[in-house]
Amino acid sequence: MVNWVQVLRKNLVARLAKNAGLRQHAVTLDDAATVINFWLPNQNKEPCRKDRQRKKNLHPVVLVHGFAGDGIMTWGLQVGALAKAGHDVYVPDLLHFGGSTSPSHDRSVGFQARCLVAALRKLGVGVADVVGFSYGGFVAFEMAAANPSLVHSVVVSGGTVKYTGAMKDALLERIGGARLFTELMLPESADRLRVLFLAAMHMKLWFPCRLLQDFLEVMYKNRMERAGMLEDLVVGDKGSSTPVFQQVPNSFVSDTFIHTTSL
Repeated sequence: MVNWVQVLRKNLVARLAKNAGLRQHAVTLDDAATVINFWLPNQNKEPCRKDRQRKKNLHPVVLVHGFAGDGIMTWGLQVGALAKAGHDVYVPDLLHFGGSTSPSHDRSVGFQARCLVAALRKLGVGVADVVGFSYGGFVAFEMAAANPSLVHSVVVSGGTVKYTGAMKDALLERIGGARLFTELMLPESADRLRVLFLAAMHMKLWFPCRLLQDFLEVMYKNRMERAGMLEDLVVGDKGSSTPVFQQVPNSFVSDTFIHTTSL
């Protein structure tokens, strides 16, 4: 049976990325044990003189996805505009999403950030602006705190510097229908996925059950690893210190709200 999300991913989203001048590339770390998949600039295409001059004044942009999809499914509609503006665009899949894998049992945001930084350095990225959506926002903040020489600025939507137990409890109470954080964030049915989408999306779009089921099959693999990521994400309300950032003021932008669903 045809999976329509897979068809959409291959025939529309991937085409948008290619039209923006991107190609897929896998970066290996730790003696090839950890692999991070990227959509990144196609270096085979020689930029014109005008584009080269424009790129000198712009940092590369790294787009880090959230919990409900991989990199290009999350950012496919944005890469064209950023590339057209002159940015080199890098769209990674976080570990246990899309084409990125690791045998490590470390499920922390810090491990995701360290691997992403190592991959970007291996690709020759010197300084970048990092954009994070929801869970990707936690990763972006972690990257910025630990690597101020790499991360020039951060833009985050739907994420915070840290996610507390009080935030989690408020989210579960607001949405209802789920007793556990993992039950909410790792839905197993089209109906539960619909509830999650309605809570997370600004525009209340209707999706047929068939499309939601196809989305579950494509986007919700590696459930055990992702459950561990969710468990590690939540910190004590008083026990964890806030990271210290060395970037200049006004280099961070966030539209975070405590009640925002972390996807």
